[in-house]
Amino acid sequence: MKRFALALLGTLTLCGMAQAHSVKNDTIEVIHPHINEPFAGARSAAAYMAISNEGATAIRLIGIESAAAKKITLHNTEHGSDGVARMQPVAGIGIPAGETVVLEPGGLHVMLMGLTGPLKAGDMVPATFHFEPAGPIAVEFMIDPADGADHSKMGH
Repeated sequence: MKRFALALLGTLTLCGMAQAHSVKNDTIEVIHPHINEPFAGARSAAAYMAISNEGATAIRLIGIESAAAKKITLHNTEHGSDGVARMQPVAGIGIPAGETVVLEPGGLHVMLMGLTGPLKAGDMVPATFHFEPAGPIAVEFMIDPADGADHSKMGH
């Protein structure tokens, strides 16, 4: 998984997205935490990122807080035998020592419910990530264009 995340980060850089951002605190790195711009009037949005644990012990993301939403929860998309994908809340997301976990569409992700205002492409949204046992880390979600456009030209 770590190789995948590193390859993804390298691809983003080569594709002109060199301004993709990350936050590093000691041995934890949150790589390009972002929300795809929701449609006008949306009441919820999903967030994605990669989280790298360069430490010698496992960590767990147990929650996220932000004034951008009334409630923020961690989810996993599970595909039933009927072929239907369902989002299921999870109590935490484990990141093993020396590994990177990718939160992406169709898998692990973050749900922001009860948005408190519009989220526009180019905005940066402050949040606090809570890890066990590391504690809180201040992070900013980047609002990426909904159409998949190259956001590196947006001047962040």
